[in-house]
Amino acid sequence: MSIAEKFVSMEYGPAPEDSKEAVSWLGRHGHRLQHFIGGAWQSPAAREYFDTVDPSNGEKLASVAQGSAADVDSAVKAARAASSGWRALTPHSRARYLYAIARLVQKHSRLLAVLETMDNGKPIRESRDIDIPLVARHFYHHAGWAQLLEQEFPEYVPCGVVGQIIPWNFPLLMLAWKIAPALATGNTVVLKPAEFTPLTALAFAELCQEAELPSGVVNIITGDGSTGEALVKHPDVDKIAFTGSTEVGRAIRAATATSHKRLSLELGGKSPFIVFEDADLDSTVEGLVDGIWFNQGQVCCAGSRLLMQESIAEALIAKVQDRMSTLRIGAPLDKAIDIGAIVARVQLDRIRKLVDQGVADGATCWQPQVTLPARGFYYPPTLLSNVHPTSIVAQQEIFGPVLATMTFRTPAEAVELANNTMYGLAACVWSESINVALHVAAQLKAGVVWVNCTNLFDASCGFGGYRESGYGREGGREGLLEYMEPAWFKSAPTVPAEKALAPPEMERRASSPVDNHDDDEAGRGRPALHQQANTPEIDRTVKLYIGGKQARPDSGYSVEVRAADGRLLGEAPLGNRKDIRNAVEAARKAASWARATAHNRAQVLYYSAENLSQRRNEIAHRLAAVVGEEQAAAEVDLSIERIFSYAAWADKFDGAVHHPPFRNVAIAMNEAIGTVGIICPREAPLLGFLSVVMPALAVGNTVIAVPSEAYPLITSDLYQLFDTSDLPGGALNIVTGYTSQLLKTLAEHDDVDAIWCFGDEASAAAAKAMSVGNLKQVWTNEGRAIDWFNPKLAEGRWFLEHATQVKNIWVPYGE
Repeated sequence: MSIAEKFVSMEYGPAPEDSKEAVSWLGRHGHRLQHFIGGAWQSPAAREYFDTVDPSNGEKLASVAQGSAADVDSAVKAARAASSGWRALTPHSRARYLYAIARLVQKHSRLLAVLETMDNGKPIRESRDIDIPLVARHFYHHAGWAQLLEQEFPEYVPCGVVGQIIPWNFPLLMLAWKIAPALATGNTVVLKPAEFTPLTALAFAELCQEAELPSGVVNIITGDGSTGEALVKHPDVDKIAFTGSTEVGRAIRAATATSHKRLSLELGGKSPFIVFEDADLDSTVEGLVDGIWFNQGQVCCAGSRLLMQESIAEALIAKVQDRMSTLRIGAPLDKAIDIGAIVARVQLDRIRKLVDQGVADGATCWQPQVTLPARGFYYPPTLLSNVHPTSIVAQQEIFGPVLATMTFRTPAEAVELANNTMYGLAACVWSESINVALHVAAQLKAGVVWVNCTNLFDASCGFGGYRESGYGREGGREGLLEYMEPAWFKSAPTVPAEKALAPPEMERRASSPVDNHDDDEAGRGRPALHQQANTPEIDRTVKLYIGGKQARPDSGYSVEVRAADGRLLGEAPLGNRKDIRNAVEAARKAASWARATAHNRAQVLYYSAENLSQRRNEIAHRLAAVVGEEQAAAEVDLSIERIFSYAAWADKFDGAVHHPPFRNVAIAMNEAIGTVGIICPREAPLLGFLSVVMPALAVGNTVIAVPSEAYPLITSDLYQLFDTSDLPGGALNIVTGYTSQLLKTLAEHDDVDAIWCFGDEASAAAAKAMSVGNLKQVWTNEGRAIDWFNPKLAEGRWFLEHATQVKNIWVPYGE
């Protein structure tokens, strides 16, 4: 073919990358790689190895150590031994180490890129031009955070020993996402790379040696799922950071529920790629190529659902098919290749199975006429049209080069389709109208939204999901907080175990509008209510507070509430599963509270403080019967202050605008989580209630609160307070009853987005274990005592950070 003909056809000749250096590196290890523990290479205790293969041809690359529980224990001990010394280093010293690692990543970038492509199957131009530069960027960025740590987080300390488990789709980049912030904040690490792709993690271990990182600060353990399980369950690990599938995330959540391990999860996704009729379709198609065919579609945030406005659907599909026909598939070390190999046979089989199921569900499958290599694991770019929103290919993560398409008519319908999945990791919006793009972006349930761009990442910008895409963030300031805790909280005393208050240990009685059951009570050996002499407010039976209205409990029962001296003070309704259901429905309907401006929410809270101040003496007098006059007075006065504090925070807990090294700004927005179930602390019935409910309300959440069992009659004062303060009905719902029963119902409810539980250690464990179903966010006091009377511990950013989740909206600029 002549040069002129090549210019017209734009055919590319082969441009293979030289693998000599990577093969030489494997040879220096004898094609047999050990664990990296305590700064040295260590053979597996069980002397077992497994093979890692090149997915482009199926050939063995090396044998790798299979980690056992004994190997994990050895690594954790090494990390623990190094922990105090690493933490004691000055911020500048830690910063120097991270800077040195960044420099070494750049120095060995070619080796790392080729090794990554050989082990993973992704095109060399992706690993060379995207993955490895981002790895270096993360260590540079976090070297800066290490330098500034004491200035920016003066009252925080590292978690300690961190167990990290990473996936096979971005092996070295995921390592950097996790190790860089962990080291910057003073933690030591035991990391397990994916079984399919362990090589670059072991190459990174050599960089740690070259940087003279103190022994034990970073430990790399290789192996299969059993190795990861041993790391998750190890009792001396303080935090687990996991990136992988939602199902494994559930298992990790269940396995860590009874421990004090902190947990961050970055899980699956089924990200929408939304295209409006005013979008630049040519740019959209190029974005789509990066969104779904980048890394063979093996990306958790891949734009795997194409949602097109009806008017441009036909034209866009034609352009997409034309572009698919030009994609080059082949050996990933060829620099002219667009799509490389699928990581393993098992993943290739899964892709085929899901596509076949999608076709069986009614989808139309289109693939370009391409010839796949004879050896290796390859799958062609695939377009599925006429996909029903409930089809398996619209709901389940395929993790392959497969695009499912649907249409919409209006922005509202686009948002509804986009959010119609259990996931919430990322999304793309394509429109030439910035008004439309940002309006839609704000409504999407996703942790990252790219406007007129896709798959952009940076160390300065947080990344992570909503809903069953996990919780916690990687990158940015919020990513650092995942590896630290308030210093006082680490050493806080334990809350005494609470006696379970449930029938028949706590007597209950039927309630009626008259609330007078003389014969029944006399028959059970207790005097009737009207026979209680000299007992003030004897017929004060409160109700539940649901949807802005007082409501009788579905059970028809109430619980006696007695003073410290045994006097009967009144009766509290015994809420049950149906009452929680009604409260959740009311909270979901109270969307106006989340949409209200921060200023308006602040005004409502200020008004609440004003109304509480007017009723100070009355409420303190009733509360004194349970906690004593001195504490009651302090609770009411501090409650007024606490409401004022969160009214002040309501329009000041802002996000940020990041400047990544692209022509983009990333708008980091602090968004409400949604509907939050809160088990309030027992020890301070009024102050504890307001200390945990107010931050959730201040940032726009709706709440179902279970007040202290010690004095649930506080509900009456609270709903009178909020009734007179313009709080919309349903924004706050109060259900009294047995905490253990109501916690179970809230934690298992799929329409509750988060659970806060402030009780003993058993309650904290129960909250985590019972909320595995939809992986709702859980925040507990871990059974540790919080001094609710100390504003340095019981209010402020720590609470607000748990009441929000950060959404990063990337917006390009320039011509």
